Amino acid sequence: MTHTLRFNDALLITDRAFQPFHCVAWTQQGGNGEVSISVMDNSQSCILGRCNIASSVYSDPVKLGSILQQARERLSDKGLNLSPWSMPA
Repeated sequence: MTHTLRFNDALLITDRAFQPFHCVAWTQQGGNGEVSISVMDNSQSCILGRCNIASSVYSDPVKLGSILQQARERLSDKGLNLSPWSMPA
């Protein structure tokens, strides 16, 4: 059985998944708990990719790992070089 991730832990994992680039995350105040993620270049002037992650996904380590891996692959397909990463155990 997998454990449930806390919000802050999910954000730390997400940030590490997109190194060496900068990751910005936010939620809508009074929203449904969905987190919007933008991966930006190091100057923070260009958005390289975006995704929205539902709370049911970011609280589940398996689902979060899968969605982050998919997002990494999309960035790699654009020619961006990400640091090696794997979902922490």
